[in-house]
Amino acid sequence: MTASALDIEGLVLSAHAALDAGDSSQAEALCRQALALAPRHARALELIGALEMEQRRFGEAVPVFELLCTVEPDQSAHWFNFANSLREVGDADRSLEAFACAAARGERSADFYYNLGLTHMARGDFAAAKAVLEDALKLEPGDAEILHRYVLSCYECMQFERALAALDNWTPSATAPAETVAAIAQVLLNLGEDSRAESLIRSAICGNQNAGALLVQVQIFERTNRVAEAAALLERVASLPEAQSMGSDFLRVSAKIAQRRSDHALAIELYRRALADYSQLHDRHFILFSLAESLHALERYDETVLTLLDAHRSQAAFIRRSRPIAGLRGTPEMAVTEFSCDPADIAIWDHTGAPPAVHSPIFVVGFPRSGTTLLELTLDAHPMLRSMDEQPFVQNALEDILAKGITYPERLGALTRADLDELRARYYERVRKKAPLDQGQRVVDKNPLNILRLPVIRRVFPNSPILLIVRHPCDVILSCFMQHFRAPDFAMLCSEMPSLTLGYRKTFDFWYDQAALLSPRVLEVRYESFVSDFGIQVRRIAEFLELPWDSAMLEPAERARSKGYISTPSYSQVVQPVTQKAVGRWHAYRKYLEPALPVLAPYLQRWGYDG
Repeated sequence: MTASALDIEGLVLSAHAALDAGDSSQAEALCRQALALAPRHARALELIGALEMEQRRFGEAVPVFELLCTVEPDQSAHWFNFANSLREVGDADRSLEAFACAAARGERSADFYYNLGLTHMARGDFAAAKAVLEDALKLEPGDAEILHRYVLSCYECMQFERALAALDNWTPSATAPAETVAAIAQVLLNLGEDSRAESLIRSAICGNQNAGALLVQVQIFERTNRVAEAAALLERVASLPEAQSMGSDFLRVSAKIAQRRSDHALAIELYRRALADYSQLHDRHFILFSLAESLHALERYDETVLTLLDAHRSQAAFIRRSRPIAGLRGTPEMAVTEFSCDPADIAIWDHTGAPPAVHSPIFVVGFPRSGTTLLELTLDAHPMLRSMDEQPFVQNALEDILAKGITYPERLGALTRADLDELRARYYERVRKKAPLDQGQRVVDKNPLNILRLPVIRRVFPNSPILLIVRHPCDVILSCFMQHFRAPDFAMLCSEMPSLTLGYRKTFDFWYDQAALLSPRVLEVRYESFVSDFGIQVRRIAEFLELPWDSAMLEPAERARSKGYISTPSYSQVVQPVTQKAVGRWHAYRKYLEPALPVLAPYLQRWGYDG
């Protein structure tokens, strides 16, 4: 070995010793001396790359690990580190290529799968992330950070049962980071498991002042309508030194609390400051929809519409990244509305064995943003009824029907009594997991878009009463356009007013066509009458449902507050007293809605609304 080589090795050994002693600056200086003598020295490159990653100097780390991959191309660790550094500088596509090179060289650790999952998430590909994170979780089942990313990917893929199954019987270890435990609690909250979320967040913050965990608790308080508690805790978070480094996360939560306290000028200022951290088009919708809400509250209507247009463009870009198939489909054509039950098939439907009305679910349907949540909470206040938030259980029943090879909806008569008994049993099995029923209680199944599944309801539960709530079509169109819906297809439908208006028209055309064939037992509830003559309308509904009168039905806001978590966008509205302030809101946006009026004319006339 030459003297020069000995010198280089000595420098690298000294760098490691300095690092072990906690002097990273000296370790880096010694490495750079070694690299000045031998620019391709693998051990010096490894150490300086690790130091740059540790200090979050990712842009400097990229060329270091890229060089290492040429110096020692067969070392999977170099490709792995190269992949991670590329992800951190925002080059997720090249990161995936580097991960593939690491895999080709035998990399199979839990850390590898976890970081690959992070890269898929950075690209918005949550399905791919879920698959590799599942592999990581099999190798390290107790790792809180892997679990968090896995359940978050399940949530983003709308595979809620899979996410909940992964969290069954999970408790964090004593070494689990508080922020990670808090993040899992937030996913649980989003899944409607508010009591579990709160229990978990309390364990995460017990005895410590972790600002990130406390900020999640602020969001839990706000999301369960405890705004005063949220505001007080936010002040506590703001006093912590770490709050200054939380950036847009802190600003977003602060803006939401200001919004809930009707300080919309402050909310607008904070949301706009937070936008600075959302430079990518596909991310900006997470701020813009909320910003539009406060602009509307201050009657800045033109700004509201411009902000909403930007929000929808951003969300469409997000969907194209995260749900490529939905993105390619574009605006949904609502093909389900093009099919109809066959009168000859309906004639052979056998309802023998079907439960009577008083033992059947009560279905609440309508177009989203028509007042279904207020109606649901009114019913849920009655001790003989139990609602369960919006669930896909009728859609699940349809999937069960299709799995039997039944042509839907034209050949539902082919379902046997045994088939129908099985479908009802599976429906109630799902219900019991979400909302266990006490003796004698009836379930309220509120899912607005079950309006498109009338044939399923009528075939499986032929005696079920149905409440159809209708509201001025222009108020509904405007409200949907202003909402940040998560379901990709519905979000795409709402991204442009013409497509949203046509979707509304198709929905009610389908409903009334099928209702004429199927003769369901329906009570039509007019939203405007419901909020203006609330007591009278609630008694009318109770009589239709054959319920003994209970005055608790007159206090839906109290019921909402007692429930805690409510999944729908109106969660912050239904805790307020019943009011008419949302009636006729569309008039302020009339110039934007004028093109919709001819399409909506049949229903404006049918229901007697002004146009």
